[in-house]
Amino acid sequence: MKVIELKKTVTASNDRDADRLRKELTQSGTVLINLMSAAGSGKTTLLKRIIRDLGSRISIGVAEADIDARVDAEAIEAAGARSIQAHTDGMCHMDAGMTRTALEEMGYADLDLVFLENVGNLICPAEYDTGAQVNVMILSVPEGDDKPLKYPLMFRKSDALVITKTDAMPWFSFDLEKCRERALRLNPSLNIFPMSAKTGDGMDALENWILEKTGRAGNPGK
Repeated sequence: MKVIELKKTVTASNDRDADRLRKELTQSGTVLINLMSAAGSGKTTLLKRIIRDLGSRISIGVAEADIDARVDAEAIEAAGARSIQAHTDGMCHMDAGMTRTALEEMGYADLDLVFLENVGNLICPAEYDTGAQVNVMILSVPEGDDKPLKYPLMFRKSDALVITKTDAMPWFSFDLEKCRERALRLNPSLNIFPMSAKTGDGMDALENWILEKTGRAGNPGK
């Protein structure tokens, strides 16, 4: 009986598509940040804060990936950014082809920065290259500081870890230093940003890092 390694074939093809998309984004001057997290981590709330804070300095778009509904895309549009809702038809992640379709439908060539709000889970999104130049993982305080032990691939694949809802730390058993240590053991080059979109604490460091990725740091003009 013949056996084929289907997943390897699929991911290899996706990697080639992702590389092509990444080159095209770079040529257009657009930075794509792939946001990955569990459901309920505060991705949309964080994005609305970033749009409010940086929207006058850079042009921002958001591709919202969900199995169904369009609530998040409507919230992003209300915040003042271009948005498109991408329904994944039951898929638990976005791949490069799906990302390309969403970006082309939304239009990205005139945007400085696009966020891909990936489907909410800590497993599948880490396994598929979307074509983004930057991968960011979000971990909320209520989820616990042990997530690096349970989902190591997500931490290894990310360029930055954003720890959200730090204003809730008094009510949860979350050891920030232990989480930082565990994450850096998996990925020593990981940038870590503890913050609260609600209070604004820690937002400056994260937003300056984002501006650096777009080449706009220290430049208030377009």
